[in-house]
Order: sequence, then C-alpha cells, then structure tokens
Amino acid sequence: MRIGVLTSGGDCPGLNAVIRSVVHRAVVDHGDEVIGFHDGWKGLLECDYRKLDLDSVSGILALGGTVLGSSRVQPAHLRDGVERARGHLADLGLDAIIPIGGEGTLKAAHLLSQAGLPIVGVPKTIDNDIAVTDVTFGFDTAVGVATEALDRLKTTAESHQRVMVVEVMGRHTGWIALHSGMAAGAHAIVVPERPFDIAELTEIVGARFAAGKRFAIVVVAEGAKPKPGTMEFEGRGTDIYGHEKFAGIGNVLAVELEKRLGKEARPVILGHVQRGGTPTAYDRVLATRFGWHAVEAAHRGEFGMMTALRGTDVTMVPLGSAVETLKTVPTDRYAEAETVL
Repeated sequence: MRIGVLTSGGDCPGLNAVIRSVVHRAVVDHGDEVIGFHDGWKGLLECDYRKLDLDSVSGILALGGTVLGSSRVQPAHLRDGVERARGHLADLGLDAIIPIGGEGTLKAAHLLSQAGLPIVGVPKTIDNDIAVTDVTFGFDTAVGVATEALDRLKTTAESHQRVMVVEVMGRHTGWIALHSGMAAGAHAIVVPERPFDIAELTEIVGARFAAGKRFAIVVVAEGAKPKPGTMEFEGRGTDIYGHEKFAGIGNVLAVELEKRLGKEARPVILGHVQRGGTPTAYDRVLATRFGWHAVEAAHRGEFGMMTALRGTDVTMVPLGSAVETLKTVPTDRYAEAETVL
C-alpha cells in the first residue's frame, strides 16, 4: 500500500509518536510506502508532501509538536477542495489517508470519507472531549503540566495570602480542569458544563479564609461562563474557522473575587504551555497503539473509521459517531470532585 498521513488542528503531545508508529508498522511489517503531508489538510489540498521512511522518524517519539506541521482550513475551503484532494490521491497512487486530529479534523475526515476517499482517522485532543474514545493522547500530558503548575502556585499563594485563579484549556469541556484540580487539591473547580454563580464561588473561597486558611486555588476552564444574570461577562464571537473565541474568564474571575473578598487575587493563564513539550509515557504508548491500529485498519479496508480506546483495548469506530457529540463532564464526576475540594 501507499499511505498518506497528516496532522491537523492544534498541536498535541504524542502526534509524533503516531507518525512514527504509522511509518514503522507500515514500512517494516507491511512493506508499504508512507508520505507525510505538510501542514494538515492544506498539504493535501496543495499536494505538499514528503516521503516518510524509518530514518525520517528516528528520534521523534519523545518530541512534542508535529514534525509535519499543522494548520487549520476553513470548512468551506475543504468542501470545495474534495475533488482536488481526490485527484491528488489518484496522482500520488495513495491507497489510504490517516489524518490525526481533534473534533474539527475528524469532521473534515468524515466529510472526505463520505465523498469516497479512503480515510482512517486517529483522534487527538488535550481536551479529552471525543465521545467515542475513553481517552485521547495528549490529555495525560496536559493534566500533568497543569497539576505541576498548581502545585507550584500553592506555595506562592500561601506565602502572599492570595487567591490564585488558574485558567486551563477546555473550550467546551472541563476535563483538564477537573483532573488537574482534583490532583492538586484545588479549592474550587469551574467548568463549562456547569455555569457558575459568582456569589456561590465567592462564598466557597471566602469560607477558607474565614476558617483561618491563608490562600485559595481556583481552577477554571477557559470556556467556563457565569449563570445568566449573576455576573457581567463579555460575549464571545467565533473565528474564521468557526471556533469560539474567549474573553479571558481567568482575568475576569480574579478581578471579581478580589473585589468581593478583599483579598489579593492573581490570574494565571497556562495557555499553550499545556500543549507543548515532551509527552508522558502514557501518551506515547497510547499514540503508538493508535498508529499501529490505524495501519492495520487501512490494510483491512476499514475506511470511514477511526481508532478508539475502550477500556484497555483499541477498537475501530465509525468517524460519523465521533463527530455527533462532545464528551462532557457528567454531573456525577463533578460531584466526586466537590467532595474532596
């Protein structure tokens, strides 16, 4: 076979591990040829690629980011480019494409698959919000980075008797906030799935100081929002790719808590540091397994499918099911966190 691989959307620890795994499984075990498209779907539409052999993926297992590069393509541009992509596949003699990406990438993969292109998807997102897989690679690394930051911030918060409001990634789901907040023993966790009441949040944080504690840590996902009518918050639009833009909930919460509590409150925005750097051992293993199974699925002709972790097994699920809904934090998981805060 001749297989094309690409990485699209936001970068994520473990992307290079997938690329390496695809090349090793395809080349060593099946005698395939592999090419890598540069900068995601843009590379496919512009036929911008390079050959991937064992030497080209040597040493990339532990690297963050993606050696192929990534970019975002407007949905309309991709829809208009279906026939162009089909022509490039024919010209290059490709038998399969393995796109690695999150929700937007998988939607694009589903679109191309419905148009008849031989697609086998691999899910990635630090947000862990793909509903049909128990875990996505990159999530463990992001939680580890956020947890370490929270552990470090505790010492400075206590030294200065401050409230630290730590904003972590999570546009529509609060998995990073939930897990890092629980792991670090945060005193309040604010997630998109549960709009907050600023008065209730103030009471929770204030109770710590009333009990003689010297500091408080509040973890908030970037997509969190207040209950209607409880706090003024600037509306958020969308960018040219249809993704929601955020107005800095961490900054707003820090200002509001400081005003209401009479205690110094500092915002800390972790931002893209959660995406970068070396993936954890868990993410390297999961990414490697996903790449292995994607190649096997291509050889079985299981197109229109993607890899998914179910329990400890990697299985194949339809791409269509992956883009139907997001995996959000359920009420019972949030209740578990509340009992230990």
